[in-house]
Amino acid sequence: MSNRKLIRTTLADVKARRDEGYQRDRINGHSQRPGGTSPSRPPQPSSSSIQVRKRQPPPTETHAEIYYYKKQIDAHTQMVIVLLDGEEIEGTIEWYDRGALKINRRSAPNLLILKRNVKYMYKAEDRVSQTRHDEVREFQASQP
Repeated sequence: MSNRKLIRTTLADVKARRDEGYQRDRINGHSQRPGGTSPSRPPQPSSSSIQVRKRQPPPTETHAEIYYYKKQIDAHTQMVIVLLDGEEIEGTIEWYDRGALKINRRSAPNLLILKRNVKYMYKAEDRVSQTRHDEVREFQASQP
């Protein structure tokens, strides 16, 4: 990646350019109005003709979910899917669409799970490491 420097004009540079423009207009024979604007400038639109642009709402889809699923599918990551009723399903995600996930399981039939029934999901390796941390804490607590 190249090292780029941000070039930002200062207020002094802007004023200097404005003053040069006024001097150039005087030399060319243009007079200035009492208000300080040059006659070559178009008139400002009236407030009734100004169109106010509304802010665009943020996108409804950030594609973060799609990226996460794709990453887990490509890596064949063992996932734990916790359903709304508390049931935990472990397996790899084979494919997904807008409303469902297909889960491949090792010792059980494959499942098609509707996303609306999923409470949350996490990597199975995170569950194993959390269990080990709990065991270490229990062991340390039992030591005198």
